[in-house]
Amino acid sequence: MSDASTYLAAFLCGGILCLIGQILIDKTKLTPARILVLYVVVGVILGATGLYGHLVELCGVGATVPLTGFGYNLARGVSKAVAESGFLGTLLGGVTAAAGGSPLLSSSATLPLSSLSRSQKPDPRCLFSLRLV
Repeated sequence: MSDASTYLAAFLCGGILCLIGQILIDKTKLTPARILVLYVVVGVILGATGLYGHLVELCGVGATVPLTGFGYNLARGVSKAVAESGFLGTLLGGVTAAAGGSPLLSSSATLPLSSLSRSQKPDPRCLFSLRLV
């Protein structure tokens, strides 16, 4: 697929998922929290059955960024961990697969941190503050 068609597929897929969520908010009495849980559960079910993988191949980030993609990631992590570790994988697989901190630990993300001097004070407006020892 060309770059333009990949972007279009991602935009349409993500847009349709968001549109469905907005319709559920506007036309039903479901709370946003229940809709979020519904999206994650649908992602887990479609991921466990293998159907969501085809959507990810077609739409890329348009399918993996919404909450259904989080559920798909949980299901994929559990199935991989069960194959490797047996029953223990049912407990740890989803947590390991959906851990969000691992991309932040890449060398390209930590290079700017080495340029901080010990005399610099963290910005109090920042959600995360660094303490260099």
